[in-house]
Amino acid sequence: MRSMVERRRFLAVVGASAACAGFPPARAAARSAPDPVVWKGTALGALASITLVHEDRAHARRVLDACLEEVERLERVFSLYRADSALVRLNDAGELRAPPPELVELLSASLALARASAGAFDPTIQPLYRLYEAHFRAPDAAPEGPDDTAVAGALRRVDHRRVEVGADRIALGARGMALTLNGIAQGYVTDRVADRLRGDGFAGVAIDLGEARAAGRRADGRAWTAAVVDPDEPSRTLFELTMGDGAGQVAALATSAGAGTRFGADPRVHHLFDPRTGRSANRHASVSVAASRATVADGLSTALSIVAPERARALLAAYPAARAWLLHVDGTIETMPAG
Repeated sequence: MRSMVERRRFLAVVGASAACAGFPPARAAARSAPDPVVWKGTALGALASITLVHEDRAHARRVLDACLEEVERLERVFSLYRADSALVRLNDAGELRAPPPELVELLSASLALARASAGAFDPTIQPLYRLYEAHFRAPDAAPEGPDDTAVAGALRRVDHRRVEVGADRIALGARGMALTLNGIAQGYVTDRVADRLRGDGFAGVAIDLGEARAAGRRADGRAWTAAVVDPDEPSRTLFELTMGDGAGQVAALATSAGAGTRFGADPRVHHLFDPRTGRSANRHASVSVAASRATVADGLSTALSIVAPERARALLAAYPAARAWLLHVDGTIETMPAG
């Protein structure tokens, strides 16, 4: 299986410092603030960036350093690729006492979304990831994935209802169960960074840690712009949205697509597993969700990629501030709620 670093991205936020995702650079304009402070790197295994606009660039750099320390700290909680992370220790032992409060908070939110989606979103899906990863490591792996018997065995360890979460203890209810928060953790970390920046006097903020949040404006006074591209033709922009905290703007945006992490040559075999079948969900080519919080946008974009179509509207209605764009396999885009 591809690592998170290799996941393809289908969402980009355009900042004032340089063009990206095929966008031309902004025209010269009267600036109300100095050049932004920009960081680019990786976070939670994905390409990431943070852009801060402030009249005091030294202050912006200090705050940015604090934000990156927070990202690193949270990575030690949620990462599946660090042996010392709280989540890895929980999966290895099946129990974690005195868990970090962030793990309790995010796992509780994940289980709430699992219930709201009738199990379509399920943080206990990790045994399926492990099965597919092991299957595709073999040089003669069947392109359709593991056989039905192996999938059924993994599914016996997938059930969000068997997870116990408390401030003092998290426990998995069966031997071999394991959690992944990859379908929601990037949004949560994005929100934590955004919360850290609130009240520090920034004229503009754009956070892209796999999922995006923005506030204020770019250094040239223009609004932040988010572009969602076609997962099968990334040079083609599907639609653009203005981001920020103003009227009609989107505060947070997330996109999920099976094309982001494919296991083998068959594009239908990817990381968005349906917990009811143990196979990849191919209802949509991609799902984008806008919400006031990146955690909600991230989790919903994952859930709506998997949930049965007849339940999708009811699920979204449980989050009245959210809006979704579903790219169907025939290339049409459905907006929910409509209008």
